[in-house]
Amino acid sequence: MRLLALWCLLFCLAHPARAQDPAPGIHVREARSWLVDDVYQLRARIDYVLSTPVSDALTNGLPLIIELQVQVVRDYFGIWDQPVASLTQQYQLQYHALSRQYLLRNLNSTAQRSYPTEQAALDALGDIDALPMLDRHLLADGVHYDGKVRARLDIESLPTPLRLVAYFDADWRLVSEWYRWPVQH
Repeated sequence: MRLLALWCLLFCLAHPARAQDPAPGIHVREARSWLVDDVYQLRARIDYVLSTPVSDALTNGLPLIIELQVQVVRDYFGIWDQPVASLTQQYQLQYHALSRQYLLRNLNSTAQRSYPTEQAALDALGDIDALPMLDRHLLADGVHYDGKVRARLDIESLPTPLRLVAYFDADWRLVSEWYRWPVQH
């Protein structure tokens, strides 16, 4: 019995308890829009936590495409949404081994920045500020509209052999729920 207790003590000392890592996934924490010069702009905060296989693939040189999908919808009696406008913003995240930097490129505008860590790049990716969404004149006065946003890893952009794995492996299906907010006009 003493031997078992000693073994348990040694095991606990050799393997200290760690704080739980956050679960892999994409989570929209907040989103809102405001009017600037007759254009609605989006401000959103999105948390990205890559699963181990996705992070390993990124570190080994596989570029990842992340899509930000934005919609403005008109709610019909709580039954269905009629899209008024849709926008898809694509970003490419890639690790550059020679410089040991993570490159984040906006594929819509070709703007690019580099970051020293994966987490710094993911934090920058998740900080959406002043993204033009919609011209004010496309919304009718006196009608209620909602904005919706979600983000996802585009598995269709993966190389074919890996895409087949991604279809069946939950670690690769990184997609947030739709986050909804009222569009004030």
